[in-house]
Amino acid sequence: MKRATGRATGRTERWMAVGPPVGAAALALALLTGWTAVGGAGRSRPVEAGAGSVLLPSAGAASATAAFFTVRNPGDVPDELTGASWEFGGRITLKRHLHQGAAGRWEPVAALPVPGRGALTMSPEDADLVIADPPPLRAGQWVEFTLSFRHSPQLRLRAEVLPPGSRRPG
Repeated sequence: MKRATGRATGRTERWMAVGPPVGAAALALALLTGWTAVGGAGRSRPVEAGAGSVLLPSAGAASATAAFFTVRNPGDVPDELTGASWEFGGRITLKRHLHQGAAGRWEPVAALPVPGRGALTMSPEDADLVIADPPPLRAGQWVEFTLSFRHSPQLRLRAEVLPPGSRRPG
């Protein structure tokens, strides 16, 4: 009988040594699972954007124009704008201005970043969508675009044609 008690005591002592760390690990796992389930560990949410603008090509200018949108990412996971199309078809190129001291140059890019909990704000000074050979456009006209992203679903948006130098409010 003494021997049986000795084994039970040994098991109890081992459980007393191992139990608290195992219990703490199980509790941490349960809390992390809950935190992830409610979005605390970083959440991917689709990007959002409102109406944009398209520059009215100047008479006698090169046969291209540019479109601008502000794309917001409400989630924690970064995304990327990977392409665009518009109702008239044709080629649209993603372009970014690379600053080099007081000068800089434009360069086509494969994607434009949309940071988590941030925005991609296109402008003539930073990033835009270059539209080659646009059809005749008129100021005040609205045109439809589709923006494609690495992680988010496509966005169908409208953009107003504006004379150079003017901006859409908001």
